[in-house]
Amino acid sequence: MTHTVEPDVVAGPVSVDVEHLWDRLRLVEDRVRHAVAVRRAAEPDPDDPYRGQYLTPDAVARILDEPGGLGVPAHEPWQPAAGSVLDGLARRFGLSPLDLDLLLVALAPDLDARFERLYGFLNDDLTRRRPTVGLALELCGLPGAASGRFRIAPGAPLVAGGLVEVTEPERPPLSRVLAVPDRVTGHLLRSTRPDARLAGVLGAAREDPTAEEADVRRTAAAAGTGVGLVHLRTRGGDAAGLATAALHAAGLRPLVLDAAALARRAGDVPELARVAALEARLTGAGIVLGPLEALPGEPAERARTLGALCAALRGIPLITHGTVGWAPEWAADTPVALTVAAPSPERQAARWRHALERAADDNSDDGFDHIPGGGSGDGLAIGDVDKLAEAVAAHRLDSGQVRRAADVAVRTAAIAGRPVGPDDLRTAVRAQNGAGLDRLARRVEPGVGWDDLVLPPTTHRRLRELALRARHREQVLGQWGMRPGGGRGRGVIALFAGESGTGKTMSAEVVAADLGMDLYVVDLSTVVDKYVGETEKNLERIFTEASAVNAVLLFDEADAIFGKRSAVKDAHDRHANIESAYLLQRMESFDGIAVLTTNLRANLDEAFTRRLDVVADFPVPDSGQRLALWERCLGGRLPRADDLDLAFCADRFELAGGSIRACAVTAAYLAAEAGSPLTMRQLVTAVAQEYRKLGRLVLEGEFGPYLDAAAAA
Repeated sequence: MTHTVEPDVVAGPVSVDVEHLWDRLRLVEDRVRHAVAVRRAAEPDPDDPYRGQYLTPDAVARILDEPGGLGVPAHEPWQPAAGSVLDGLARRFGLSPLDLDLLLVALAPDLDARFERLYGFLNDDLTRRRPTVGLALELCGLPGAASGRFRIAPGAPLVAGGLVEVTEPERPPLSRVLAVPDRVTGHLLRSTRPDARLAGVLGAAREDPTAEEADVRRTAAAAGTGVGLVHLRTRGGDAAGLATAALHAAGLRPLVLDAAALARRAGDVPELARVAALEARLTGAGIVLGPLEALPGEPAERARTLGALCAALRGIPLITHGTVGWAPEWAADTPVALTVAAPSPERQAARWRHALERAADDNSDDGFDHIPGGGSGDGLAIGDVDKLAEAVAAHRLDSGQVRRAADVAVRTAAIAGRPVGPDDLRTAVRAQNGAGLDRLARRVEPGVGWDDLVLPPTTHRRLRELALRARHREQVLGQWGMRPGGGRGRGVIALFAGESGTGKTMSAEVVAADLGMDLYVVDLSTVVDKYVGETEKNLERIFTEASAVNAVLLFDEADAIFGKRSAVKDAHDRHANIESAYLLQRMESFDGIAVLTTNLRANLDEAFTRRLDVVADFPVPDSGQRLALWERCLGGRLPRADDLDLAFCADRFELAGGSIRACAVTAAYLAAEAGSPLTMRQLVTAVAQEYRKLGRLVLEGEFGPYLDAAAAA
């Protein structure tokens, strides 16, 4: 018997354990030779070309006189070499020596094509080129009526484990054919390529290198008890990375199943679960499944999916993870439930250090040596990493997102020929956000900063407080436990109250820019619904998506949905109160960053005020602030005439920042049409138009010597 090994599918060179497999198959070949010789000696004309297609009277008489079997002598039980591929198979699947013999008999045609014709001869049917149950037993020295036949029954390890398939169920038991799945054959030849049927549902195994050792030990110990079912509920931590680290600590390979991909193939889940179970047992792996919230949302469908998975994977370490808790109806077994807390600032900085150094090493061959501390194996300076980690401290990222963001930031900086900066990292982190919230809110990429704001010092301090709360919430609310009990989330919620145009929306954009996040403005048209209960469902979708996205959520004109509860006089009042009560509860458990804006603070329910972390009032700007606003809105590129008197405008026209910006834009259009620098007359004309738009009177006391220009506007 000869054999070849394809190097592209074999882990390393042919090893002693594979040679042991071939040695044992040579013994199978010897037994087949003996069986063929016995059969040929009993045949009157073994070379008859029609053999196997009919029975002569002599053949019938001979069959009746035979006691059964091929006369193959029995052999001594054998054990595979310790540490060999067959030994690992026997241990993981609970196989007996007879099971291994039966497996090798069924495997032979997949390794040597000669066995196909030999088995056809022995089956007395040249079209049946695989061993039947009866032939396999006889080649193992057992009669068909022996108890050994039950080693190929449906519940036996060979069949239940998926190592051998018994085909043609319509035939009598001894005439059914044995086949070995391709993946089992590949594994015995040391292939590491997973079963092709798992394509599209396997995820990347990403270990959290900074996971707490105690958490890893605890999770590994839980996976090694009972049926091996563990559920990690994440509260901002990297559950998937912890699960992978725990399996490695337990000496197991992680096999990651993507819950979202399984949800798309819900009808195939039972078959995929069996294939995954075979893959895990073959390779000595544990299963990581998640996030569970990505599975079908309908309760019965989710229960069917998880039930099928847990049943097929019973006895294999299975670690599930997600933001949801485990429901008892999902499976017959109850998991050990553990909570994965958000990482401390020190651990998050360590994550960034590891990811940036790895990205620097991976890109060192592509011109990365110019980055300070970079280059092959040099890593980045501690101070640099600490500064970069601080720039994205408000973001909640698992280790996979950190790794991808670090790689993008390093490559972006390398292309530009400069060190990795905070802006590179912020941009890369924002790119990790999913598109789920885009369908429910309008995304705004911040383009303004603190210097663009003209606000009273008190309001400015409140905005800074909002940013620092968002940046340090994991330490204060998580590590220090300053918001315990009651199912409270770790979100930060602020209220911006003030008249229209006083800078509320722009301030939210500035805070988002400071945190390195996008701003998502909730479109009330996608939220409010006339049908009872639909508004709450829409809001729940927004809150759920926002919790999974590193962004600032802005509810503009929030009093429309956060209004006061009132006495119940009819069904409409009752429904409105239910909406408000739902929002009160949901804001408590929210884990993200939200900003509510209102023109009329008195319209908000007082219960909302208690749940607010920051309240910032936006008054109408005074004359000094208005002058700064006029200067900023007109900018430095718009040509100005000598008669332009911005101090007069700031002193006389009591306008909010939004109105001043509108006036500046209108005046710029007038100057562009005239083809000359901006004049005072054009600016006053723009102000008069804004007054009329706001429903205000154009009075001489305000416009003074420019009243004629205002009247002509």
